[in-house]
Amino acid sequence: MQHAVGSPLPPPHQPGHGPATGWSPAAQHPVTPNVGTHQGPGPVPPPPPAPGYPAPPPGPGPAVASVPPTPETTGHVPLPPGGPVAMPMAPPAATVPDPAGTTLAVLLIGPAGAGKTSVAKYWADHRRVPTAHISLDDVREWVRSGFADPQSGWNDNSEAQYRLARRTCGFAARNFLANGISCILDDAVFPDRPVVGLGGWKRHVGPGLLPVVLLPGLDIVLERNAERSGNRRLSDEEVARIHGRMAGWYGSGLPIIDNSQLDVPETARVLDDVLARSIASPPQW
Repeated sequence: MQHAVGSPLPPPHQPGHGPATGWSPAAQHPVTPNVGTHQGPGPVPPPPPAPGYPAPPPGPGPAVASVPPTPETTGHVPLPPGGPVAMPMAPPAATVPDPAGTTLAVLLIGPAGAGKTSVAKYWADHRRVPTAHISLDDVREWVRSGFADPQSGWNDNSEAQYRLARRTCGFAARNFLANGISCILDDAVFPDRPVVGLGGWKRHVGPGLLPVVLLPGLDIVLERNAERSGNRRLSDEEVARIHGRMAGWYGSGLPIIDNSQLDVPETARVLDDVLARSIASPPQW
């Protein structure tokens, strides 16, 4: 069989096989169409791949996002900004509030000798969630030189240091609460001084602060005060005067615990019961 000069040769014919499939002289010599003549259909898509070979991708693959290098750690832990604590959300009516497992901000109020600090520490120590105890008296006494001792008389200096200590306690409470840590604060807040007392705490901590009053009998606070030493011990006359002013909390709408016959663990359990009711129905103050 003869072939034209310059025409490509077909694949070699092997014995036992017919002519090679898929070979066409026309595929090797595409014909350039004449200008102005009618062209046939568009280009024929390439034949499917042979069995056993994957098809080539239709186009360039998707761009792979570059991963930025991991910055070196410095040990600095950023804290969320502290803001006023909101009112705790009341649980559904079908469930009983569990203050032991809820992040709370509690203000424990009472006269000198009421047991505020002891109860607050015990309550904070025995909760299932992280809890901090912040005592205003402790913060006030951070001032060493120039400390304005209220026992020497309540004056402009002692009131200024009191306000500064309360702002410091409020700032600390907001930071703890912003990081999921409950707080219990204690202070001898007087009902007849709402601006410097309860109103100030509400401004510095937030409307979600839950106030509770510890108010045992006068004989109990006198007995406990006699066991104190240093500037924490007051005269009997001063203790009686403070206790009388604290009686103004009756009728205020705040929950009051008479812990005259209760020890510290029992008072802490009663405090949990009172807080459960306050979460379900927050007091108006």
